Amino acid sequence: MELALRNHGFHNDLNMRLATEIQAEAPHQNQYRTSHESVHQSHETSTNLSSGPDEIAEHLARAAQATNDAVRVWTLATGGLSWPQGLESLFGYSQSPSTADIGFWQKQIHPQDRARAAGSIRDALASGDAHWTGEYRFRHSDGSYLDLLERACIVRDENGRAVQFVGSLMNITARKQLQDQLVRSQKMEAFGQLAGGVAHDFNNFLTTILGYSDLLLDELDMKGEIAEHIREIRGAASRASALTGQLLAFSRKHPLAPAVVDVNSLLTNLERSLLRLLGENISVQCDFERSKEVHTKVDPGQLTQIILNLVVNARDAMPGGGCLALETAAVTMEPADDHELNAEEILAGDYVRISVTDNGTGMTDEVKQHLFEPFFTTKHEGGSGLGLATSYGIVRQSGGHICVESELGKGTTVRIYLPKVAAPAPPSYRKPGANKLPKGTETILVLEDDISVRHLSVRVLRSLGYDVLEAANGDDAQQLIARSKGKKIHLLLTDMMLPQMSGRCFADWMNKTSPGTKVVFISGYLQESLQPHDRRDQEMFFLPKPFDPEQLAGKIRQALDA
Repeated sequence: MELALRNHGFHNDLNMRLATEIQAEAPHQNQYRTSHESVHQSHETSTNLSSGPDEIAEHLARAAQATNDAVRVWTLATGGLSWPQGLESLFGYSQSPSTADIGFWQKQIHPQDRARAAGSIRDALASGDAHWTGEYRFRHSDGSYLDLLERACIVRDENGRAVQFVGSLMNITARKQLQDQLVRSQKMEAFGQLAGGVAHDFNNFLTTILGYSDLLLDELDMKGEIAEHIREIRGAASRASALTGQLLAFSRKHPLAPAVVDVNSLLTNLERSLLRLLGENISVQCDFERSKEVHTKVDPGQLTQIILNLVVNARDAMPGGGCLALETAAVTMEPADDHELNAEEILAGDYVRISVTDNGTGMTDEVKQHLFEPFFTTKHEGGSGLGLATSYGIVRQSGGHICVESELGKGTTVRIYLPKVAAPAPPSYRKPGANKLPKGTETILVLEDDISVRHLSVRVLRSLGYDVLEAANGDDAQQLIARSKGKKIHLLLTDMMLPQMSGRCFADWMNKTSPGTKVVFISGYLQESLQPHDRRDQEMFFLPKPFDPEQLAGKIRQALDA
């Protein structure tokens, strides 16, 4: 409100000054004064109308000092353009004959905004309006564009014809950038929700593929070429499971849990995705540490995010094509060896170093100084400025360091140092088979709306000796329990996302009617994607999708024996 009143008073003083100047120059001076006063009669303030031109000019100067706006005065009859304020301070241009014509203003408007702004002003002049407001981009003397909000008043003669156009131009570039960042953030959030939903449905399909592949291999005791084909199908489903994990990591709203990660394996699994991101004109070279183990404790989803951010930046730095090099190495750092980092001192110890190198355009020293600042970006279109800032935060939270070496025209190398840890013990492998899975005779209620996952779970559990009841939703399950005439249910296996009633709500109801019943939740969704009242407690048993028969049997037995 204060800004609006200030701008209004500023415009009012401008118009009074213009009226005085027009009276001194035009032969019909009284008509111009009458026209000006009739247009602005309802907007008069306590300004003293009897003040002389010098006093009005002083008021105008004081009002102008309170803003950083530029002011332009366009005389329509001659096309003359004057800049009482802001031409040099806001736009970097000096007063000259070239700036004194309306053509100068038109040429500096962004080509995409020129027709729209000119057409809108033309309509306002023709319609008899007293004011005009519009937004457009205006070129600074350094070649960049500023986003402007212009508020203008239109001075007319006694016949209503526009005589002068007086505009106040406000720089709203920062506000527009924040708006654009908000819009991009909302788009990314919406895409994250979509990715989470796709991953959930895909996990149901993968659960079915993995489960029936294991059943085929075991129940039919397949061998030879057909068995190899089935194992290939199962292997493809396992790799697809890693892709859904990346989708879920992208859609996650909270930090993930760190785990011991084999960096070489993670990058190898990413290689196909990287090739799709880079396009055909960029090659990828990998040089991974083979003589030593390169394990670190970090969230795999977050590390994937970092690598993808760096790869996208490298791609954008090589618009004409080039080469991207990925390297891993096990290194031992001493405080004296910190010359590479050019940052805060790195603690002595063993580290895994991941290097991402491109032969693109490189960066200036000024850009490198601001590289990890939030919202700083060199991408004029579509860059949020959050990728490297986020990567820096993740690396530092993981106890590591990140540094950048770049020279203009000679490419960029980003090195990530993460603390090295010992490799985990290799998992004991058992060939999938019902005869090796833990069995039982308890009664289990399977509550799952996806028919393929439900049929697979029921088939596996019945083959292990369990008495199994099945239902597709909470209402059906309640009716089934009522018809069972008090039959004891030892365990509930339920999906967390169900129609009508969530799995958590049904488990709470089950706890009241059958307090001794154990519960195992299954889901392809993340905890954060669920409503707070639908989430499980941390101590509850949980089996993430996709799962295979061995994982299902083990989790069921673990819960029953707890």
